[in-house]
Amino acid sequence: MYSNSSSYGNGYLQRHPVSTSASRRGGGGSRRGRRSSRIGGDGLESRVSEQSKPPRCTEFDMAYFQSYSHVGIHEEMIKDRVRTETYRAAIMQNQHFIAGKVVVDVGCGTGILSIFCALAGAKRVYAIDASEIAVQANEVVKANNLSDKVIVLLGRVEDVEIEEEVDVIISEWMGYMLLYESMLGSVITARDRWLKPGGIILPSHATLYMAPVTHPDRYGESIDFWRNVYGIDMSPMLPLAKQCAFEEPSVEAITGENILTWPYVVKYVDCYTVTIQELESITARYRFTSMMRAPLHGFAFWFDVEFSGPAIFQNNGYALSPPGSVTSSDTYSPGSGQKKKRVKSNEALILSTAPEDPPTHWQQTLLYFYDPIEVQQDQIIEGSITLTQSKENPRFLNIHLEYSSGGRSFVKESVMR
Repeated sequence: MYSNSSSYGNGYLQRHPVSTSASRRGGGGSRRGRRSSRIGGDGLESRVSEQSKPPRCTEFDMAYFQSYSHVGIHEEMIKDRVRTETYRAAIMQNQHFIAGKVVVDVGCGTGILSIFCALAGAKRVYAIDASEIAVQANEVVKANNLSDKVIVLLGRVEDVEIEEEVDVIISEWMGYMLLYESMLGSVITARDRWLKPGGIILPSHATLYMAPVTHPDRYGESIDFWRNVYGIDMSPMLPLAKQCAFEEPSVEAITGENILTWPYVVKYVDCYTVTIQELESITARYRFTSMMRAPLHGFAFWFDVEFSGPAIFQNNGYALSPPGSVTSSDTYSPGSGQKKKRVKSNEALILSTAPEDPPTHWQQTLLYFYDPIEVQQDQIIEGSITLTQSKENPRFLNIHLEYSSGGRSFVKESVMR
C-alpha cells in the first residue's frame, strides 16, 4: 500500500508497494480473454482461443503482480481480522446463494476466500490471480483436500478462460482511498464476461467518504519540530519538511476526534452496474459546516463496502433496506451527500474503514495542506474533489482538490503512486 512517510505506513510489507502501483492481481478492460492457465500437477496448461486480444499487460502490471508474490503482503491482509472475518461472515450469510453454485474469486491471493466458498458448499470455485502467489494457493487448496472444487488459474482476468457462466463473484479489490490500484476494473471484467443474470457480487456496493480533519499532533511532529531543534532555529527546513510530509497522500490511522464534520459521499459504487469508464474520472462537490473551532489540516478519506444479496432494493443509485428490515449492521445514510445518521439493515453486512470503527490495515487516507486554516464553529468549508486515473499509469490516482473557507480559496494537487 502507498504511504508518504515510513513513520505513518507499514514499510515494505505495505499492501501497495510504493514502487509498483497496478490493479491488484487483475487488470482493467472488458474484452474476453484468450488464454487459460490452470495450475496442476503437471505445471501450467495453456489453451488459446480466437477471442479478441485483451488489453496489454504493461511493465507496471508485471512489477505489481511480482510484488504480490511476497508472502508478507498476504500475511498482513489475512491478519486483518476485521477484513477477513467480515468476508467469511458474508460468505456464510450468503451461503444459500453459494451452495451448489459456481464461484469466481478475482485476485485470490493465497486462496483463503476461495476455500471459504468451497467450505460453504460451492460446486466449483475458480481462483484467479496474476501473481505467482497462485502457485502457493494451489498447494494450499491441495493441502485442504479441495482440489476437486477449487481450480486455481494463474493469469489476468482478461487472459484466463472459463468455459461456463458463474453464479457468484467474490473479490477483495479495495485499495487505499477505495479506488487506488484500479482492481475494481478486474471485477467489472469478470462480471461482464462470466456472471449469470441474477448472479451476485460480493461485496455488492461501496462508498467512498471524505471529511475535513484537524490533526495538530501530526502537524507538530512533522513540521513544528523544526522550529526549535535542541535550542537551534532550524525553521529554514520548514518548506522542505512540508513538501516531504504532505505533498502526497498519507495512509495513517486517525480517530473520530480528528473529524470536524459529518463525512460526505464522494462516490457510491454499485458493483452490478458500474463501468470501467465511469471510474476513469470522478468529481464531487462538497460543502461542510465545521462543528468546532479548530485548525483545519486537511481531509481524510475512507470507505465502506456492503455485502448484500440480490433482494436489496435500489433508489436513486443508493442501496436501501427492504421495508421492515431489522438491524444487524450499520452503514451511512447518503442523505444529500453528507452523513446524517446510521441506517441499518439485516440484509447488509458492512466492512467499514471509518475512523470510529475497529481499525483495518487500510486505515484512512489523509490529504494534508502545507499550512493549516483556522476555522470557527459553523464556518463553511466547500469545494470539489476530482479523482482521475493517471495517464502515466492507470494504477496511479491523480487527486485535484479545491477548497474554500473564510473567504480564501486554495488548490491542492497530489498523486497516489
